[in-house]
Amino acid sequence: MALGNSLNQIAPSERTVVSFLRRRILTVVSLGLLSVFAGTLTAAAPVDNVIPIAKARSLPLGTHVMIDGIVSTPSGAFESSFDDKGFGLQDASGGIYISTPGNPNVATPPRRARVSGVLTDKAGLLVVVPADAAAVKMAPLKNAGDFSVIEPKALKTVEVGEANEGRIVRVHGKITQAPAGDGPYGFKFSVNDGSGEALIFVNVQTGISMNSLAAGKEISVTGFSSQYDTHHEIDPRSPADIGAAKP
Repeated sequence: MALGNSLNQIAPSERTVVSFLRRRILTVVSLGLLSVFAGTLTAAAPVDNVIPIAKARSLPLGTHVMIDGIVSTPSGAFESSFDDKGFGLQDASGGIYISTPGNPNVATPPRRARVSGVLTDKAGLLVVVPADAAAVKMAPLKNAGDFSVIEPKALKTVEVGEANEGRIVRVHGKITQAPAGDGPYGFKFSVNDGSGEALIFVNVQTGISMNSLAAGKEISVTGFSSQYDTHHEIDPRSPADIGAAKP
């Protein structure tokens, strides 16, 4: 995840410390805001109707929503940078991240989930925070067509952004910035198909090796369209999400 231009002039060891503190501060601020939102919602009637994820994404922060969709990322796959054991959820209208400190149901794609929670901002990424484990209900797929909901959406590298945040996407291109470590969070590199660079962030829990990735290599990257601070990125879920470029 990009750390901002102000960190470029700091020594590597200091940069890691600043990056760590910055992420922790953002997490604390997000949780603090969530507490405020939760306090204002205690007197409100719960939302009983399931709404499309795209509609949920259009509502104000602090709104209580109930959504239903297909699990698109394994629980905890992004834990090293998200600092939780959440998962992606997607329906035909869009996608979003479900932020949970733990998930006893262990969400794994492809399963169906119904989630009730509060919309909040987590370091730039719109997420739903369930009140407790009971607010996350897992179920098997209804039919074979459910799996198609999380088929990757093909994008140009320059298109990775707000319009597709929360979805599973795929880009093809040449590595323009070789993988570099980002403190304890993982690794980052950039891919460009000629339209503009896309930032790729690899979390530690995915088990993806950087050994075969070098500047100039053409590859295909699939993953969760995400955001940290003001930087949009793709977060691959497993080694299977990094492959050879399309013919």
